[in-house]
Amino acid sequence: MRLRDFVREYGQPYSEMLGIDLKSGRGEEALKWFLAAVLYSKPIRESSATKTYRCFERHGVLTARRIVETGWDGLVSILDEGGYTRYDFSTADKLLEVSGRLEKLYKGDLTRLHDKSKDSRDLEDRLKGLGKGIGDTTVSIFLRDMRGVWVKADSKPSPLVRSAMEKLRIRDLKQYAAEAGIDVVRLETALLKYAKDFVRKGVALNLVP
Repeated sequence: MRLRDFVREYGQPYSEMLGIDLKSGRGEEALKWFLAAVLYSKPIRESSATKTYRCFERHGVLTARRIVETGWDGLVSILDEGGYTRYDFSTADKLLEVSGRLEKLYKGDLTRLHDKSKDSRDLEDRLKGLGKGIGDTTVSIFLRDMRGVWVKADSKPSPLVRSAMEKLRIRDLKQYAAEAGIDVVRLETALLKYAKDFVRKGVALNLVP
């Protein structure tokens, strides 16, 4: 299978799948995706993370203020409702810390955080600075879909994406996307799924650049 065809089939960004309109540039949409990125960052079934995000959506807990107002018990209840039981306590702690700091430092608006960042490295550091539970994995997931929306969103591909790039002999993600005329977010998403759902599981797929 040609990589271009694989991207067309498997490259839908997770934010788009969730119905989050990042291209609008609105801070509230970015925060929805950040919440989802936190959920996807744990070693848990992707379907459980998606279901849990839908529970937050159904309860209307999608802003920093609403997360803080919901409180620890309320957050644990939503997480358990979505099947996020293995990490419910620690994730509730993390969401409260992150949301509290986001409210205090940036008035609950991730766009302010981006605008105050000097460059892509500072942006990543500020995101990690929101809470001790925000690490490279969460930041990589979040900023992957923010490419093209935030000018400073330029994080390195995750280890899984890099492993797919090596297998396909792609040296530079952005350069390859530009030369092939492929959206870089869709390319990166497709490479993630290729590494996770095919290579890692030993599923044979003759994928050629």
